[in-house]
Amino acid sequence: MYTKDPNQNAGGQLSLFPQVKFMLSVASPAQFPPDQGLDIAIAGRSNAGKSSAINAILSHHGLARTSKTPGRTQLLNYFELLPGRRLVDLPGYGHASVPGEVRSKWGPLIDGLAQRECFGALMLVVDSRRGLQEKDFDLLEWAGLPADSMHVLLSKADKLSRSDGLNVLRDVQKQLEGVASAQLFSALRKVGLEDARSVLKRWCTEK
Repeated sequence: MYTKDPNQNAGGQLSLFPQVKFMLSVASPAQFPPDQGLDIAIAGRSNAGKSSAINAILSHHGLARTSKTPGRTQLLNYFELLPGRRLVDLPGYGHASVPGEVRSKWGPLIDGLAQRECFGALMLVVDSRRGLQEKDFDLLEWAGLPADSMHVLLSKADKLSRSDGLNVLRDVQKQLEGVASAQLFSALRKVGLEDARSVLKRWCTEK
């Protein structure tokens, strides 16, 4: 699958989670892994760059499948970061092209995740050019976690000028005050990559 040491990223540095691996796809609450350890959810609107963010942060290209087709992720995909520490890739939301019968299955899945004792953190990917929208706030409210357990990646920051990016960041931080932290991020240009990794590492070690 890889032509180089999978423990290294493109720059030759050791990956933060060298043993990361795909665990399973969950289609119903009965398929959840044991309710212990830590579940870290990563979510975002369809086509916000969530899969690209996962691959960049974890230094494993192709771990999460990227697609220009909105709604590609239609299950809860579990990745093991460390023993007992899991990243949960949630379906993208906010796109009408996803079949209604598929969307109808997400409710019980998402609610089931929120009810797990091990659900402890959320990373939300938001297209920096769009800013926070109603469904993004709904997702943060759904999680209902403390502010230090929710973090927003303002993705595709390379599409903005430096000044526009900083303005977006200030606006979003003001909107999220007391709710979640936020940062600029670009998987393509590696903007904010180490900051995002630091958040993930802190959650894995402190929780």
